[in-house]
Amino acid sequence: MLMKFGIALVSIALASPARSAPVRIGVVNSMTGPESPIGENLTNGIKLALEDLKKKGVDVQVVWEDDTGKPQIGLSALEKLATRENVAGVVGAYTSAVTSAVAKAAERYKVPLVNPVASKEEITRQGYKWVYRVSATTGDYASILLEMALSLGKPKTMAILSENTDFGVSGGKSARAYAEKKGIKVVLEEAYSKGSPDYRSTLLKVKNTNPDLVFMVSYVADAILLMRQSREIGLSPQGFLGAGAGFATVQFAGEKAISNGVFSSSQWTPQVKWPGSKEFNERYIKAVGKSPTYHAATAYAAMMILGEEAAKAGGDREKLRQALETGSWDGVDGPVKFQDYEGYSNQNKHQMLVEQVQDGKHVTVWPTELASGKPIWPFPGWK
Repeated sequence: MLMKFGIALVSIALASPARSAPVRIGVVNSMTGPESPIGENLTNGIKLALEDLKKKGVDVQVVWEDDTGKPQIGLSALEKLATRENVAGVVGAYTSAVTSAVAKAAERYKVPLVNPVASKEEITRQGYKWVYRVSATTGDYASILLEMALSLGKPKTMAILSENTDFGVSGGKSARAYAEKKGIKVVLEEAYSKGSPDYRSTLLKVKNTNPDLVFMVSYVADAILLMRQSREIGLSPQGFLGAGAGFATVQFAGEKAISNGVFSSSQWTPQVKWPGSKEFNERYIKAVGKSPTYHAATAYAAMMILGEEAAKAGGDREKLRQALETGSWDGVDGPVKFQDYEGYSNQNKHQMLVEQVQDGKHVTVWPTELASGKPIWPFPGWK
């Protein structure tokens, strides 16, 4: 049965909704530390979901845990939630590195974990029975970007730059595999140390290979610095392709001198025609004062699903696991159903999108049937 969850803007009722018994749900997220700018989006998305769950009569008591972007702290947080806090389930985490640790612990403690956005492929390739992922994987990030590039032009070569984290390594590996599958030669692949003050020597290596495409996997600060220094050295391929994360943020788009024309894969955009998506975007802006990234929408979806199903299960973990395994949902982040396929377990086949920064704003440009604007190809050059 397909269940709907969305944004209720106006509620008119003759009686108050029937209230369920309170359920305790844990959240593991990067609320402080270097990834907190995106972690903030997850937090805000979850808070909007809690408001909507309350309107539905679902009383969720959230136990918040800050992993600070560190796997060991995330692991300790999950153990605390599963034992001392006795939560029915957990939403989290943000980064792939933390999620890898948290997922392993969730399986050990038999507590349902719904991951909103970490994309490392291996997270749902372990045969876990208690771990579910709403978002797509790094393989999906690579395929949507390269399919678009091949449709718009005739790229023959590609350079890959990725940070040396779980997310970066998985993203780079996925990009290489898909490029080789499509006959695109990878002329350079390099994993850099996250947070470096200077990437010019690496970018000069890229420039010397004269690639048609530059595929990058980075969080916010590095995404901005990589593009600033690409401009400094005059790197100008047919297309700059960013694997979500830092390239999909408002902060990145706002750097108009270096972001214009850059593509980014995305899990969600404000323009996509999924139930309640437009209203979610408007409500988020009203509440927070700025536009959400896709992380907010996926976190909203994860909390809506887990909150509703935990309430129906009366907080029973095994019943909740069974509901997650067999259910399907539809809302601001599109259709969600956790499936086993191609080596994945409990993985949602999420439709990816591509945005392009055009004059400081993200415009949904791919696939064409879901696009709100037309892509600019090739890279228009530096302003």
